[in-house]
Amino acid sequence: MRSFESPSAANKLALSRLISEVENETSAGKAALDECFTRSGRAHLIGVTGAPGTGKSSLVNRLAQLIRREGKQTVAIVAIDPSSPFTGGAILGDRVRMRDLSGDPGVFIRSMASRGELGGLARATAGVVQVLDAAGYDLILIETVGAGQSEVDIARLAHTTIVVESPGMGDDIQAIKAGILEIADILVVNKADRPGIENTERALRANLELGYSHRVNGKAGHAGFTENNAAVEPKDWVPPVIKTIATEESGFPELIKAIADHRDYLQNSGLLAQRVRERLMDEFEHLLRHTLVQNWRAQTSTERVSQVMDAVFTRKRSPASAVEELTRSLN
Repeated sequence: MRSFESPSAANKLALSRLISEVENETSAGKAALDECFTRSGRAHLIGVTGAPGTGKSSLVNRLAQLIRREGKQTVAIVAIDPSSPFTGGAILGDRVRMRDLSGDPGVFIRSMASRGELGGLARATAGVVQVLDAAGYDLILIETVGAGQSEVDIARLAHTTIVVESPGMGDDIQAIKAGILEIADILVVNKADRPGIENTERALRANLELGYSHRVNGKAGHAGFTENNAAVEPKDWVPPVIKTIATEESGFPELIKAIADHRDYLQNSGLLAQRVRERLMDEFEHLLRHTLVQNWRAQTSTERVSQVMDAVFTRKRSPASAVEELTRSLN
């Protein structure tokens, strides 16, 4: 556990303002990220994802409460809310659900709008997590938008990824589709007091038994399966299936233990360092793409773009040839 030096309201206010600078990509925010990077890399990043309605916010709230009850670790929560595709606004209502944590000096809660980003995270999420890491928080819980099956970016950011399911969310096969379970390090069946819990648990366990041999080392295939990936051996980590009821604290001691066990597994196997390298490379490539686009826009006149796009609109040239034409000066 690291020493926590920012429990006061004044320091939390300063931290909130710094995070706003990072979100808005100001020069002050970029300078702060450069400074924070050298002080980060010690927090355990825990991603929480799953379909809307599975109780992710309630689970994160209860998990943070119980971790803080032990008083050994500080907790930061980053909750991503979807932005409206029409107005661009976001409700940022997760802090309302987490009012029980508001008076705890060892907890920091930040809601972020996705700002149109796909994959469940906002573009600035990695930077915000880096600031919180440098601020001294031991555990950082990252709750994704809850977009569903395509929401896998969290697996590239977090050390431990928790996928939350619940009974009554559709047929049991729905939970197995499109890779959302393949990113799980821990599977949680929340709202376990609902009818159908046995069927949901059975479907998840069957999926693990049938498909886990195809998972791969490192981030368990999160960067994409290739023939060059080494298959996971039976001795390696197999995601546990844990049943929880957030309103009753049921199953949370097992969940907290599973998180600790997974971190120990990553450290002892050497996969923690590998995941960190993969995450930093992914962040580098993401920032590189963003920077290249920004530089291209600054160097290319809107009139030139309009001329080329007029040819596309009249189908005199293809979008691919338009891109080639407009980026030729960068080669």
